[in-house]
Amino acid sequence: MRSSNRRPEPPKPSGPPVEVVIETIGGEGDGVAPGPIYVPFTLPGETVRATGGGERRELDAVLVASPDRVTPPCPHFGVCGGCALQHWDHRAYLDWKVDRLRKTLALQRIETELLAPFAAPPASRRRVALHARPGSRGQARLGYKGRKSWDVIDISVCPIADPKIEAALPALRRLAAPLLQHPKSAPTLHVTVTSEGLDIEITGVERKSGGGLSADARMQLGQIASEVDFARVTMDGEVQYGARQPLVRVGPAIVALPAGAFLQAVPAAEAAMAAFAVAQADGAERIADLYCGVGTFTFRLAQIAPVYAADGHAPAIRALSSAIATAPGLKGITAETRDLARRPVLAVEFKKIDTVLFDPPRAGALEQTAEIAASSVSKVIGVSCNPATFARDARVLIDAGFSLDRVLPVDQFLWSPHVELVGVFTR
Repeated sequence: MRSSNRRPEPPKPSGPPVEVVIETIGGEGDGVAPGPIYVPFTLPGETVRATGGGERRELDAVLVASPDRVTPPCPHFGVCGGCALQHWDHRAYLDWKVDRLRKTLALQRIETELLAPFAAPPASRRRVALHARPGSRGQARLGYKGRKSWDVIDISVCPIADPKIEAALPALRRLAAPLLQHPKSAPTLHVTVTSEGLDIEITGVERKSGGGLSADARMQLGQIASEVDFARVTMDGEVQYGARQPLVRVGPAIVALPAGAFLQAVPAAEAAMAAFAVAQADGAERIADLYCGVGTFTFRLAQIAPVYAADGHAPAIRALSSAIATAPGLKGITAETRDLARRPVLAVEFKKIDTVLFDPPRAGALEQTAEIAASSVSKVIGVSCNPATFARDARVLIDAGFSLDRVLPVDQFLWSPHVELVGVFTR
């Protein structure tokens, strides 16, 4: 039985199969042939036969394979929309990501030193978002959305995920079943590995016409969570089941994780980015950590100098403030809930701060960057999950007299087209 949540897909253009030579990889991970014609699961230098019509085709056969082609490790690859590049040799794949970052910076006329990238290994993601849809006989299908589809691929394994998450897939599928009582519900289970067990935040359960879950469904949710020993289950931030407070180590501190709070997806990537940032901030006298979240960089920077930390998410700031007591020996942390897009830290407020770190969402930090540019700050460390908005913001700093000295590329989202970075600016 197909879910009523599935949206109708537009008819796909068709035409005779064509043979093309792939020249490069596009921004979504598809191979690009002259035309342009985009063909998924192809590599530079390959001759392939593609079906369909228009710019975006489907791969029918690889006629001449690249020497960089490898066997994908996941049985769901090609159907699941979670990964795009499992078929590419790791070194060539990383080189492409670094080159893509270089070209993105070049669009803003920026040249800098790109360091050797950090690469997250398989089985390292501590955070995943799993979608649930109705299956047969009252069961739930659980997994990632299909490639270019609103349907959900029911997964049995996930080679990017922490083994604790992969082992819990049957239990998570059970937990999802009571969430599907309303036909308009499209639940997503945001699963995080913590030291106290799995923490699950649920979104997408219909509330408007049905008033949310019934009392029976809530009882089932708690019973299943207890049976499989999850640490906590919340729905839109409200606790549905709580056996233990989920805790995560953030540098020298232990943080009680708020429901739905942002956390770096791979602990090793967090540690690599933080170590790089701390090394660049060495010698600072006073630091500002903007868009600080639960303190990913704050606690580590506070081992160097006093830190002013700001973020717009009040629960994250409360968690950060409470965790200060778990990390003795810090130089001092002052934390504030502040919407940095609507109320950025002004240039005059940076008067006693010599180093600023900012880690904004994908939209970047244009308003805040303008204030940093107008300040007397001597060093800026920019962390970004979106090279395009980072490059835009970097241009503002460079035009104000900063130079972008070096960038650490970070491949945190393995086998995806996404690349992250940490960049260091000095006046």
